[in-house]
Amino acid sequence: MLVNLFNLIRDKHSLVYKIALYFISVLIVAYLMPSKFGYSVNSVKGLKIWPFKNLVTENEFYLPKTEVEFKNEQNDILRSSPMYFKETVEERDFRSVELEEQLKKDKGGKIFSKVKKLLDSVYAKGVIEKIEEKDLHGLISLIKDGEVSLFDYKEFFTVDKAVDYFRKKAGSDPDGGIIIENCIKYLAVTIYCDKALTEKNTAENLGHLSVYKTIYKAGDVLVKHLEEINPQKRQIITEYLLSSGRSARGDVLNSVGKLIIATLLFGILMLYLAFFRKNIFGQARQVSFIFMMVILSVLISGVTAPYGLLFFGALPFALLPVLIRIFFDSRTALFTFLIAILFCSFYAADKFQFVFTQLIIGMGTIFSVAEMRNRKELLVSGLVVLFFYLMSFVGYHLMMDSEKILTQKIFYLPIIISSLLILLAYPFIFLAEKSFGFISDFTLMELCDLNNPLLRELSVKVPGTFQHSLQVANLAEEAIFHIGGNALLIRTGAMYHDIGKIDNPRYFTENQVGEVNPHTEILPEESVKIIIAHVIKGIEKAKEHKLPEAVIDFIRTHHGTTTVGWFYNTFKKEHTGEKINEEAFRYPGPIPFSKETAVLMMADGVEAASRSLKKYDALTINELVDRIIDYKISENQLINAEITFKDITTVKKIFKKRLMNMYHVRIEYPR
Repeated sequence: MLVNLFNLIRDKHSLVYKIALYFISVLIVAYLMPSKFGYSVNSVKGLKIWPFKNLVTENEFYLPKTEVEFKNEQNDILRSSPMYFKETVEERDFRSVELEEQLKKDKGGKIFSKVKKLLDSVYAKGVIEKIEEKDLHGLISLIKDGEVSLFDYKEFFTVDKAVDYFRKKAGSDPDGGIIIENCIKYLAVTIYCDKALTEKNTAENLGHLSVYKTIYKAGDVLVKHLEEINPQKRQIITEYLLSSGRSARGDVLNSVGKLIIATLLFGILMLYLAFFRKNIFGQARQVSFIFMMVILSVLISGVTAPYGLLFFGALPFALLPVLIRIFFDSRTALFTFLIAILFCSFYAADKFQFVFTQLIIGMGTIFSVAEMRNRKELLVSGLVVLFFYLMSFVGYHLMMDSEKILTQKIFYLPIIISSLLILLAYPFIFLAEKSFGFISDFTLMELCDLNNPLLRELSVKVPGTFQHSLQVANLAEEAIFHIGGNALLIRTGAMYHDIGKIDNPRYFTENQVGEVNPHTEILPEESVKIIIAHVIKGIEKAKEHKLPEAVIDFIRTHHGTTTVGWFYNTFKKEHTGEKINEEAFRYPGPIPFSKETAVLMMADGVEAASRSLKKYDALTINELVDRIIDYKISENQLINAEITFKDITTVKKIFKKRLMNMYHVRIEYPR
């Protein structure tokens, strides 16, 4: 079972990789996608007006008080809650009995009579327990005879005040000291604070204190579209966003929904590549790059969205179609961009406006990078993004009667930043080339520069091969332009396809001007090895100079698996009747696998063969082109390339016309 599974994975490793990439991408993006709103608490901090649609409560919403508000109300309750006191006469009566006994013992004395009189006057008002002034909260509640009455704390005597009263009244009396001393001795507190009742009452009042300020019913509008946001309104919005948590069941359903959306969108993208871009679908690195760009777009959106419009709105979403278009075609760029925008729209508050605006920008950007070969075109792309962004932004809000937004400067800053960030395309192109082995038009233009060290070496050491490469480049570029393909790529491949001849230039006819052919001095089988070796040496030299794989492919395939004809036929003549190992005379291949490599093979064969013509006229050139290309077809050299017979017919016509121009053949007019 395990062996069969291993063999299946080995045989279908490319498909298995794409399936794994698909499911991993679905899980990553589903995890990154937002749960609910397209805006967060942080995103509304700097807004002066509400640019989104009406914010309506989905469920009953309780607006909580701020911590300061709640604390202030608590303090108000603590200050306003009354302190309860109870009148207690036990101690007073006990001391009064002691005083009466003293009066009986001192029948003729007046001291204790004066003491009793002063104490009675104090008890008439009441002697209250001393309470710190900071702990007093207005009037006090006195429980007396089962009834509660409100009094001012200051209406009663405290012990200190009673002593002052005694000193004031008895201070001038000759026996004042003794009187005051006995008044203090027989003084009793008659009113005590009932702390338990006071705390219970305060706790009840605090218990009735609500943590909510306002209650909103489901369907209530918290803030309207274009409404000005004052601090109070901002608090309402903030608290609602914070309180809009989902239940456990809601979280599960939300996750299921995100998985469904991610599965659908990535599935559509994978099906597009499988059905309409088979050349991309067949390359794991290219599929990985496209999926990674979508994931990266969602990730950056998720990171920046919580920080508001200035960050999320400033993201250069148009950078995605630029990067995809640089390495692929316009339709793939637009389709990938559409998938990414649909994912990222879940982070936007106004999802329709976001999708509408970004699609307009993306399509305009793709037009501007249809042929990006100069750095200045990146600046042009930035200007295009700025133009389309402004026009779509202004047009949308004018149509939606929300022109008030157009007066807010804060909404224009992200537009400018997003347009400027398009210039990041150049370093991203470089990173993509190094990471995924892609090749951009920028790199191809640099490689085509005749001052490139490798091309300079080719032109100096093997000028004949260099001229041959130039002519092949002209033929191939003209042909691919008419049948559709990457003209710059095929020109670059043509310039480098014969660099393997640098090491042994004299063994190739284009470099034997006025020299003795060295092949006459060696055996055909040795000559074949030298001729075939130029492909291997070319690959080695290309890798040594770190040429892109896309260019090296032209070196590998420009002879395919054809035989070295002249030497093979010579060897057969010399060994008539013997069994010949034909494979020893064949190039190692592989055969061309793209339209560009197929056209280069035909151009290389035609141009090389044209040098051996003894007479240049329309008849000989027509016969030559047909013979060379038909030979490639008969040898099954073009079966892996996506090229049609119609394309081949067009290529033949172009080669014939170009060769006649090269050799100055006059066109014969009918007589």
